[in-house]
Amino acid sequence: MRTRKSRASRDNGLFAMAAVAFGLYLCFLVLPLLLSLKSSFTDENPLRSTSGFVGLDNYGEMIHDDQLHASLGFTLILAVGVTIAANAIGIAFAMMLNRTTLSYRVMRTIAFLPQVLSGVIVGFVWQTILTQQGLLNVTLQRIGLIDSPIAWLGSPNLALLSIGVVVTWILTGFTTVVYLAALQGVPVELYDSAAIDGATTWQRFARITFPLIAPGMTISVTISLITVLKLYDVITVLTGGGPANSTRSTALYIVKLAFTDNRFGYASAVAMLVLAMSAAIALSVTSLLRRREVNF
Repeated sequence: MRTRKSRASRDNGLFAMAAVAFGLYLCFLVLPLLLSLKSSFTDENPLRSTSGFVGLDNYGEMIHDDQLHASLGFTLILAVGVTIAANAIGIAFAMMLNRTTLSYRVMRTIAFLPQVLSGVIVGFVWQTILTQQGLLNVTLQRIGLIDSPIAWLGSPNLALLSIGVVVTWILTGFTTVVYLAALQGVPVELYDSAAIDGATTWQRFARITFPLIAPGMTISVTISLITVLKLYDVITVLTGGGPANSTRSTALYIVKLAFTDNRFGYASAVAMLVLAMSAAIALSVTSLLRRREVNF
């Protein structure tokens, strides 16, 4: 009898926790999403007391919006480049740190630190490093690699490269931890058998490690892509979208539309586009990578 009561009490507690979590999910995710969707069909402006229904006009305007096209192009290039770099480096770091000694555990913690730091703090630190009189230029001049300071954030191509390096540095901590977890599930006996058969290091990686960390790769690649597609804080601090709006991501463009141009309706429509695009990319990549898991 007492066991039944304790079990019922535990079930009620779990139900209450689930209800609270579901309520928070509705309030902070579903409801704002529905309100944004509704706003995307209007000409809502915070400076006006009323807004009118405009149908698909906002979505039609996006077809001819060159600024939106430029921000989408920049965001996609950054997302693809950073995802590839962060995952490649993450695999390399994970293989190097896949040891059980204390020193390697400390290095794992250090490798993960960029992921736990605030994006704003990271942006300010790297902005200081990348200025013309910053640490990077001073170091390069002292060792004789450059004669004059380089404007790392002052030209479109270098600004894109600089942002890519910073975001890769941030995401590498996450990808390293994911691949470290994946490597824990690879049986050591497989490596021992391969070594006895005379397999080289590359052959062991290609035939054993790479196939067996496929589930971790699915998670890491998908989350990396989603993270960069919605990136805002680091870019805002580093370049503010400059020079000449060349590094303005879709997130920055949405904020500009809503809070500078006061076009809440059109900003909501662009946000819906980015949401749909992110979901389509995430689902496609996940489906493709999961197929690879099945094949192996």
